[in-house]
Amino acid sequence: MEKANIDWANIGFGYMPTSKRFVSNFKNGAWDAGVLTEDDKVVISECAGVLQYAQTCFEGLKAYTTEDGHIVCFRPDLNAERMIDSCKRLEMPVFPKERFIQAVHDVVAANEAYVPPYGSGATLYIRPYMFGSSPVIGVKPAQEYQFRMFVTPVGPYFKGGAKPITIRVSDFDRAAPNGTGHIKAGLNYAMSLYAISDAHRQGFDENMYLDAATRTKVEETGGANFIFVTKDGKVVTPKSNSILPSITRRSLMYVAKEYLGLDAEEREVYFDEVKDMAECGLCGTAAVISPVGKINDHGKEICFPSGMDDMGPVTKKLYDTLTGIQMGRLKAPEGWIHVIK
Repeated sequence: MEKANIDWANIGFGYMPTSKRFVSNFKNGAWDAGVLTEDDKVVISECAGVLQYAQTCFEGLKAYTTEDGHIVCFRPDLNAERMIDSCKRLEMPVFPKERFIQAVHDVVAANEAYVPPYGSGATLYIRPYMFGSSPVIGVKPAQEYQFRMFVTPVGPYFKGGAKPITIRVSDFDRAAPNGTGHIKAGLNYAMSLYAISDAHRQGFDENMYLDAATRTKVEETGGANFIFVTKDGKVVTPKSNSILPSITRRSLMYVAKEYLGLDAEEREVYFDEVKDMAECGLCGTAAVISPVGKINDHGKEICFPSGMDDMGPVTKKLYDTLTGIQMGRLKAPEGWIHVIK
């Protein structure tokens, strides 16, 4: 199929409408068959559950053109499973895993013209989401829901390479103990908007959130998990019941052990330990890994030995290996790559 007329090398990380999206509605206790449609407009009641009580969750994953010309996506089964967990916690109907994966396949295939070519640095971002669509005025779950999935081509998260960022220790809490921090609920991100805007106004790129109960342990940022590298080369990531289980983080930890032969551990990370780490990064779908050069703790700076110019050596190996798997340059573990075409 002929590609869309897009300047692939210069597109940003933003929304661009594409040809088709998938829509399925839940009514009378069941999901309908769903449809691929060209209509990008959502029409709902002014009293819809999503508008009154923020009953919504979402996912994010990408499709790529590999080195040998295939169109693939990365571990969609894990996104399906995480969305199931989100739906259960928010009293929303589960969209079946097999149907989720099929929808990913069908939407990407229907928008093949928008899948960026290999080597362009761009990818096709896939956004599945669900929301309460029926009217709700009392505080209770909606009775009807809509599941949708659209795609949009996006450029690299970092133009000109991933330069280390500066983050601050936030005075705000991202998630309560026993709250919703472990699911991908829209309300979690709404709560983070003031904190990230305030960080930007103060000259910082992101927030480091500590655990709300004791404020002694590292949790995550508003939209990414942390990974650290100790001075003896061990890869460490924080463990907490209120951290969103990142698919990228899970994959990086496997890569660290099985591809690079490194020690890798998920455990509680106390903030007091951070000053002794050699490298720090934020990991997620958008950028894979964003290196952190400095952390500002209320005026006191923690500067990592990896510096402010480039990724640290271990972080770079992790990044290169995972992106190599995603782009088909390296052999992937079984089940990680779903081939669209």
